[in-house]
Amino acid sequence: MNRVLFAVILSALISSTAYAGRWEALPEVAPAPEDNPTTEARVALGKMLFFDPRFSSTGTVSCFSCHNVMEGGDDHRPTSIGVHGQAGGRNAPTVWNAAFNSAQFWDGRAPTLEEQAKGPPVNPIEMGMQDLDAAISRVKAIPGYKPYFDAAFGPGDNITIDNAAKAVSAYERTLITPNSPYDRHVMGKQHGMTEQQVRGMETFANTGCTACHSGANFNGPTLPMGQGFFQKFPTFADKLHVKKYKLTDDPGRMQVTEQQADRNMWRVPTLRNLVDTAPYMHNGEVKTLDEAVRVMAKTQLDKDLSEGEVADIVAFLEALRGTYPEQSMPRLPPTPGDLLK
Repeated sequence: MNRVLFAVILSALISSTAYAGRWEALPEVAPAPEDNPTTEARVALGKMLFFDPRFSSTGTVSCFSCHNVMEGGDDHRPTSIGVHGQAGGRNAPTVWNAAFNSAQFWDGRAPTLEEQAKGPPVNPIEMGMQDLDAAISRVKAIPGYKPYFDAAFGPGDNITIDNAAKAVSAYERTLITPNSPYDRHVMGKQHGMTEQQVRGMETFANTGCTACHSGANFNGPTLPMGQGFFQKFPTFADKLHVKKYKLTDDPGRMQVTEQQADRNMWRVPTLRNLVDTAPYMHNGEVKTLDEAVRVMAKTQLDKDLSEGEVADIVAFLEALRGTYPEQSMPRLPPTPGDLLK
């Protein structure tokens, strides 16, 4: 038995017998690094940048294009569509509660939200800018942005890619969904979970799901910022689901590290608001939540769940839908006539 498989089985056994009492509610405020406090001015600027498509090569794709914060924080496509109608290779993860991720992107290649924000503009499929200098030049060419950068970072030569990334990250740290039925339940408040959802929570732990999906955000333990929590998926690669849903076609983190040991290793995703983010898995191949539960049980823990167990776990996952803070579209500075040459 290899070490990865042994660790998964051992963790599952521990979860099923000793997890009670370690359920955590989601914090209502996300932690921020010392060099990027979450100020009102930075959030306002970051929200504008998040919604602005002018920093893509075609002027048509923004962060919001793939991460719809008016709903589940994703785009409900198997893989996202970028500039020139190109399809990406992975399912867009939700931006809701991304501030609590152990690292960013499915493969964890960005240790922080600030670093993540610099990725999509220069991805040739996503936003397609030549480089980060070209992306920030677009911002500088829009005079209306200058007062917002001054308010967020003080006067001076402040329209930089680092400051733009800090602003977007500050906005994203406000995208928190606390007060779910689960949160109310574990905090002992009224109007928490239903009887079926409580039963599903117990089934979730007894099945071994908490071996990976633990913590307040159900994406693993709290680690130092940038230290990602990764797990192999699928663990049992000989199962029929693996071929059916093409689960091993993408090598995962190995694309970043080029280490064979990282083949099919992934940052563990959050389970919060999962009912609002179909389709599922890194490639978006699994269309429904109940099927996702069956796939994970079989490919990760080699377990066949009864229909009742699946229904109970799905009910529990529905209890992880939190309260979405109200979002409004920002007013953007006007476009100079020669911006998109």
